[in-house]
Amino acid sequence: MITPADVDLRKAFLLRPEVIFLNHGSFGACPRPVFEAYQQWQLELERQPVEFLGRRFAALMREARQALGAELGAAADDLVFIPNATTGVNIVARSLPLAAGDEVLGTDHEYGACERAWRFVCEKRGARYVTQPLPTPLSSPEQVVEAVWSGVTPRTKVLFLSHITSPTALILPIAGLICRAREHGILTVIDGAHAPGQIPLALEALGADFYTGNAHKWMLAPKGAAFLYARREVQSLLEPLVVSWGWRAERPGPSRFIDEQEYQGTRDIAAYLSVPAALQFMAEHHWPAVRARCHALLCEFGEQLHGLTGLPFLAPLTETWSAQMAAFPLPPGDPDALKQRLYDEFRIEVPLISWQGQRLVRVSVQGYNTRDDLAALLTALGTRAGGACAETASASFTGPTAAPN
Repeated sequence: MITPADVDLRKAFLLRPEVIFLNHGSFGACPRPVFEAYQQWQLELERQPVEFLGRRFAALMREARQALGAELGAAADDLVFIPNATTGVNIVARSLPLAAGDEVLGTDHEYGACERAWRFVCEKRGARYVTQPLPTPLSSPEQVVEAVWSGVTPRTKVLFLSHITSPTALILPIAGLICRAREHGILTVIDGAHAPGQIPLALEALGADFYTGNAHKWMLAPKGAAFLYARREVQSLLEPLVVSWGWRAERPGPSRFIDEQEYQGTRDIAAYLSVPAALQFMAEHHWPAVRARCHALLCEFGEQLHGLTGLPFLAPLTETWSAQMAAFPLPPGDPDALKQRLYDEFRIEVPLISWQGQRLVRVSVQGYNTRDDLAALLTALGTRAGGACAETASASFTGPTAAPN
């Protein structure tokens, strides 16, 4: 049953109504008011490009960074805007002084593009990227911390971890690992692509040396809005990925980190400047309550899917391990074929992932999603996965009515 609050929030987004969109995690979705703010910034740029990108650039970017920093618990001069989290990982990976024999330690839950960035750099430097397995099902944060740390050697220089993993959608207990790494002189680089807007963040308190995240996913900003945070004590380690006027600036600002990373030639900065509008949208729509409703729907769906498949969860369905996104095991089969059938026959957009020999369906529940969306996916999987008939799957997805946003 779609509540009036659901209808209002669904209408706030630009998504095609005939598609059941359960893949917010891949590229996000931008609300209408935020997208309109984005277009307005683009119009301002075109009406007076010299004034906008010349005289106003620094102040506009600072204001947007201040709003973002207030949300993330970080100083504005410790943040720079970048197009995506993968760019942030590349900036850090290409900057750090890795030498032959050094090791970068990650897990087998990392995002493939970022893992490739590290492998590329390690091959160039004679270093080694080490993948540490995290056996599932996960049962406790302590289990994860010890599993990761068992891969540390005297050669480990960098610990690279996802805050929320991409293939398995698990929240990793990074705080304890960051603290332990600092004690051993190991730099920490956190891929937070899925975290901003999905879970609360306090970056200064967290203490990671480098943290990169997307604003265009769960923070609802337009595509191409992301950030890189660097702890002030390690900012001097970073080099600009694109060298431009900010390097050895003739009129330097208060932060060399900002100068070198922010000035990168002519580009459209409208997505960055729209981040405050996205934060305002979330505040106006009581986003903590929206997140809680989404998590509850996700847990209901997971329990019902488990009833169809009998397969164990990757971790308990609690806020310790998941927020608005979770990956659920399915019976063996071709993930690409099932993904295509779900879209062609049911108009359901949801990713099917092959990970460590398992077929996973990664379900994102955003404020525009409803219980009916998840019931449709359950019905489709019940039909296509051979776990139950469509009528049983649909009837089994019951529970309390979604709370108002």
